[in-house]
Amino acid sequence: MAIRVAHIGTGNVGRLALAGLLTNPRYELCALSVSTETKVGRDAGELAGLDLSTGVAATTGLDAVLAAEPDCAVYCAMGDTRGPDAIADVVQLLAAGINVVGSAPVVLQYPWKLMPGKYIAGIEEAAAAGNSSLFITGVDPGFANDLIPFALAGTCQSIEQVRCMEIADYATYDGTTVMFDVMGFGQPLDQTPILFQPGVLGIAWGTSIRQLAAGLGIEIDDITEVYEKEPAPEDFEIAAGRVAKGTVAALRFEIRGMVSGEPVIVIEHVTRLRGDLRPDWAQPAQPGGSYRVEIVGEPSYAVDICPTSRKGDHNHAAIVAAAGRIVNAIPDVVAAPPGIRTTLDMPLVTGQGLYRSG
Repeated sequence: MAIRVAHIGTGNVGRLALAGLLTNPRYELCALSVSTETKVGRDAGELAGLDLSTGVAATTGLDAVLAAEPDCAVYCAMGDTRGPDAIADVVQLLAAGINVVGSAPVVLQYPWKLMPGKYIAGIEEAAAAGNSSLFITGVDPGFANDLIPFALAGTCQSIEQVRCMEIADYATYDGTTVMFDVMGFGQPLDQTPILFQPGVLGIAWGTSIRQLAAGLGIEIDDITEVYEKEPAPEDFEIAAGRVAKGTVAALRFEIRGMVSGEPVIVIEHVTRLRGDLRPDWAQPAQPGGSYRVEIVGEPSYAVDICPTSRKGDHNHAAIVAAAGRIVNAIPDVVAAPPGIRTTLDMPLVTGQGLYRSG
């Protein structure tokens, strides 16, 4: 019997996750929630970019989702700018007996030692009341900061440092809110966007740092942040809009999990809007962008992950991967014990049932 799934959010990740749901026979879509009024009433197949009619029309809010009583909800609504609201949504779903898997709110990827205990307890209580489980995959694009480094670390005799990197040109990424408001592209260099407000990097990627530390049996003393920006040499256009000369056109940041004053777990992002900016920063392994996992130890590793797609560029491929991990985790999330689940206690998803001829 197909797993009944409700879907929430049809942005960059959500649209592709929805397409994955609709093309996978393991799932039956029973409700769809959107945040944009112009999408209300439109068929899920259309919003997923597919040439098919599902008979499921988009609504706003969670009423239709709750009324449908799905086995699982895929939560891909915006979490970066509405964290408390996103957490409240998840709690409501869990309390109603609906399992949740998604890309947000990212802090729930591994909330321990980042969120106050009373808030974690509230989520766990809702899950216990509804006999439901929660799995948030996180970012970069939802596997590069946990699955890959853990797989490599499991072959080592000793480890001194783990570094996870995203090196990408974001010129084709059309998420206006993320690009301009969250990351600060196109803003004056002396303006501080959401991402670089004190502590935000440590919260956004601290989940990945703490989860890696827990898997490696490491106690992190502190999480520190550094960043730098590069101005545009001239005016130019990107998918999200215009970038004026002198405004932010490239940035690099690191989140460092410190042990005895040493950066033991590091997440680094090098994000450009043009390939010619800051050639001294790390370069991708393929044109446009790639991910890199480096382990210093015995043995040491430097592994490049180069996502590609038949339907788009490196940015599209990375989002497809993020959406794929979410959708493919649904059966295990439904089967999991109640509560917050993480990569450390979820089964390995192997791609069962995904083979397609040709």
